Amino acid sequence: MLTLLMSLKSITKSLFTLLAIILLFPSCSKDESISEPPDSEVETEQPDNPDDNGDGSEDDNNPEISEGDKGTVTLFDLDQISDSFILVNDLASSVYLMDKNANVVFEWDLGDRITGNDAVLQDDGTLLATIRYDESDDIVFGGYGGQIQILDKEGTALWDFVYATSEHRMHHDIERMPNGNILAIAWERIPQETALENGSTHNMDLYLESIIEIDPTTDQIVWEWHSIDHTIQDVDDTKSNYGSVSDNPQLIDINFNSNDTGNLMHINGIDYDADNDLIYLSVNFYSEVWVIDHSTSTASAAEHSGGNFGLGGDLVYRFGNPAAYGDQESERIFYNNHHPNLFEPGKFMIFSNGGELGQSTVYEMELPEALDQQTIPQNVAPKITWSFSNPGLFADRVSGAVRLPNGNTMITEGDYGIWEVTSSGKIVWKFAGSGFFWRSYHYAKDAPGVLELDL
Repeated sequence: MLTLLMSLKSITKSLFTLLAIILLFPSCSKDESISEPPDSEVETEQPDNPDDNGDGSEDDNNPEISEGDKGTVTLFDLDQISDSFILVNDLASSVYLMDKNANVVFEWDLGDRITGNDAVLQDDGTLLATIRYDESDDIVFGGYGGQIQILDKEGTALWDFVYATSEHRMHHDIERMPNGNILAIAWERIPQETALENGSTHNMDLYLESIIEIDPTTDQIVWEWHSIDHTIQDVDDTKSNYGSVSDNPQLIDINFNSNDTGNLMHINGIDYDADNDLIYLSVNFYSEVWVIDHSTSTASAAEHSGGNFGLGGDLVYRFGNPAAYGDQESERIFYNNHHPNLFEPGKFMIFSNGGELGQSTVYEMELPEALDQQTIPQNVAPKITWSFSNPGLFADRVSGAVRLPNGNTMITEGDYGIWEVTSSGKIVWKFAGSGFFWRSYHYAKDAPGVLELDL
């Protein structure tokens, strides 16, 4: 439909121009707009998500509304949308590639498997996906996975890796590195006795975060980082990690959060900066992003020195919620967050769910130049260079945003669907579905992975 509309619009404009020449009308009239041809699809009521102009006003542009395979599409401005495919991670159903009319162009047969949140299309046409591993029922907080698979077009697993025991479990997100290895987030059980030795005030086992790097050619873990090695506390001066987090913001206050599960941090997103060998982590329960140095060895990642930045596995940089490191004066930016991603050097995007605010916001940020110079940035927030919010945009779970090649931003609202907005904040396209949307990824129609699918 979208391609057809584009063609019809082009033809209509050409005929209009020819008519103007024949009738000797002056060129460059003040109003050259032409009504879009009626959509051949069945029209439905507009989805209940207000403020489609992004400015609090009612929409008066007669948007095209149509039904696709996966839900309702509202097209506000044909000229400004990205005519591309979208890989949708729908935790309520499956992983599929759809066009901008919400029609499925390819869907992976997962059988009885359920994704453990993230899945991406690779250049060879295979799907790299996290899978819920249910043969072990230990450590099953929201977003649990435990298994990674690489699937061919038929859904057959070409590679399978399990990391799920009573001591640890992968969850939420993975990241393929340029060397082919895979970074994964994992909870690890910290026994109550060990937690107490680290100054924990929680009288229970803790489930803190770790990062592992897997070599899929050998199934070996070749690098790892453990948050427990970088904690600090100010309640027991007999412990080796006693101190003030405000004086040591490179460390993590083990007592910053409290709940009855022991899942205190809840990292839900990971991205890798190959230029600077840094890992970015979205830490939902701290409402922060943590940046750690991957240039360390596993041994030095457990220490406080070593690596390109000289900090070992301590935090190179953190931002989003200054209160997490004892700064009660500086402005808080994030209220829970998902999908940290570097879309170009020094430029970072993230979805702030909004939690208690009842309002989500997408941020584009300019990262400190110090990171490129392999020096430690001042503990201040990155510069916010763009943001988007809207009364109709709110999901307190999952969700994310990516920058598109045409400069627009594609936003996944977990409980609703997907938006596309321009740099000026104009909403040009929306998709409303009945699923539960973890993330969406943009793929050009001639992207290598798409071509390998032989659509």
